[in-house]
Amino acid sequence: MQQEISIHYTTCPSCNSADIKTAVTSRDYTVSQKTFVIWECGNCTLRFTQDVPDAASIAPYYKSEDYISHTNTRKGVVNNLYHMVRKQTLSDKQRLLSSATRLKQGKMLDIGAGTGAFVAHMAENGWEVTGLEPDETAREVALVQNKARLLPMSDFYSLAPGSYDAITLWHVLEHVHDLHVYVGQLARLLKKEGRIFIAVPNYTSYDAAVYKGAWAAYDVPRHLYHFSPDAMETLLAKHGLQLQVTRPMLYDSFYISMLSEKYRNGRGNIVKAFFTGLISNMKAFVDKSRCSSLIYVIGK
Repeated sequence: MQQEISIHYTTCPSCNSADIKTAVTSRDYTVSQKTFVIWECGNCTLRFTQDVPDAASIAPYYKSEDYISHTNTRKGVVNNLYHMVRKQTLSDKQRLLSSATRLKQGKMLDIGAGTGAFVAHMAENGWEVTGLEPDETAREVALVQNKARLLPMSDFYSLAPGSYDAITLWHVLEHVHDLHVYVGQLARLLKKEGRIFIAVPNYTSYDAAVYKGAWAAYDVPRHLYHFSPDAMETLLAKHGLQLQVTRPMLYDSFYISMLSEKYRNGRGNIVKAFFTGLISNMKAFVDKSRCSSLIYVIGK
């Protein structure tokens, strides 16, 4: 068995500040049940999972039937609800891309494409789409279920610069080990007037404050980083990228709250989760930067 190697940060992995300290302890509720400590940077406000498995060691933490992005599972109430709203969210994402790029059709790169639902949806609507997915099982499911032929992530750095009108990362950036190299490549692949769409959880949300270490969107150790809006802007600026606008992901507060209730008490409580998600969204209506998950629309 390969020995697991962990990464211990002595400075912030985004801004390199030494002003870092512990913030919250969380558990891997999905696979290993191990406990991980999340630290926070006092300079850029990024949170990050400390002593996380390195890129060569982390694959076993993704091996679960419950990991929906890789298996497309309908197991359980929460995952069934996810499938119920997915058709609507796919259409919402398409409209956002068309609005931000001012294109009804164009060339798109979807990174971390999972089982290929969004790739298939955009291709059906006339976009020329390249999808990248690191997990071989997910690529196989994508081909069978969505007729989407996805490429491995090893192709990422060999794609032609300046090729894409839209680059999408739906809950992907928080999983990436080589953060700065990765974001730098995104900037290179984007056309001059193109847009990058990055969706990530937001630890400054109301539901994150309620559930603390049991907040499902911490998802340690698979989530290496935990972004605030300020942390995202700091990271983008280092690569000549500029935040254009943010969009709330209102369904996420309910989905995350339902998982968090299950993590917190072992059984779940749909009613309590619904009201937590509802309050979180009401607060986000006043200040969208406090939504449970945010889409960052980014340009050069």
